[in-house]
Amino acid sequence: MSSSRLQVAAVVAFYMISALIMVFVNKAVLNTTPDLPLSFLFIQLTIAVVFLHFASLLTSKVVLPKLDLAVAYKLLPCVGVNIVGLVFNTLCLRAVDASFFQVARGLVLPLTIAVSSLITHSRPSQAVIIAAFIVSLGFFIGVSPGAIFSSTNTAPDASALALVYGIMSSLMIAIHAVLIKSAHEYVDNSSIKLAYWTNLGSAVMILPFIIFTGEVQKLMAPRLSEEWEVFVIGSAITGLFGFLLCMAGLLSIKVTSPVTHMFSSAARSVIQTVLGVMVFNDIITNNRAMSISVITVGTLYYTWIKSSGGPPRGAVTLPPTPTTDRDVEKQALAGSDSKA
Repeated sequence: MSSSRLQVAAVVAFYMISALIMVFVNKAVLNTTPDLPLSFLFIQLTIAVVFLHFASLLTSKVVLPKLDLAVAYKLLPCVGVNIVGLVFNTLCLRAVDASFFQVARGLVLPLTIAVSSLITHSRPSQAVIIAAFIVSLGFFIGVSPGAIFSSTNTAPDASALALVYGIMSSLMIAIHAVLIKSAHEYVDNSSIKLAYWTNLGSAVMILPFIIFTGEVQKLMAPRLSEEWEVFVIGSAITGLFGFLLCMAGLLSIKVTSPVTHMFSSAARSVIQTVLGVMVFNDIITNNRAMSISVITVGTLYYTWIKSSGGPPRGAVTLPPTPTTDRDVEKQALAGSDSKA
């Protein structure tokens, strides 16, 4: 049975709104309390775990895994790569404008294709290589000096460091896309169980770094009430939406196609850019606008290749990453592919 237009609109709207909320609320919190990035991330992960426990009490569809050290050991590479990616992603968002964030992490698709080819010892098709080249070209257009500097980020050193964060975040997402395939077999192919292990494991792994970096003392230090208000409310909102995105994988009816999701993500890129200007006074240079456009075109072309002839040789389907910081449009795309 074909999905109704209302169902399609509802799902597309959910992912678009969730993605925008996650980016902008995260950015608002990191702007207000830039010295607490790891604590902010830890609270998000913990909230997701708590909500998963509540959900398991309310419905039989949510079955949490038994805590098993043997399983935890097997999932360690996947969870470890995930939390490293989350940390770099958070640091990148803290250092750049909301509108430039999508450019700084623009190498996700090319790096995923490259990592997949290395792991599987296969060569992607020529069309896939062209798509990766287009996206990479968009990234390099965006990282030119005229595109990086803006109203909130004018230091060359900070800009270079932000790009390192973005590239490392993209690389971790690419590696995670490969590791997560084998991880599912350790949790009975359950996205919910993997979500629980990922959030819990990531929270446990990040806790020592919060202590070593002195964020505990910073949390105890006096702050303006407005700062605490933004931090607490922002943590609650992003934790909740991380949980909701996790639960979205339980939907038994897939109402959209990969192309629909990618066109919605293209629209989200435009909306995110406009909101970045309106909310955070981002400055959109010609280079930055061109970069976002080229990256979007390359990603749409890659999606068209997949939808027209099946998964291209050597390419990895980007799977849902059940954390509070997943790349929402790719999570949605992978969910549609897995049920196709």
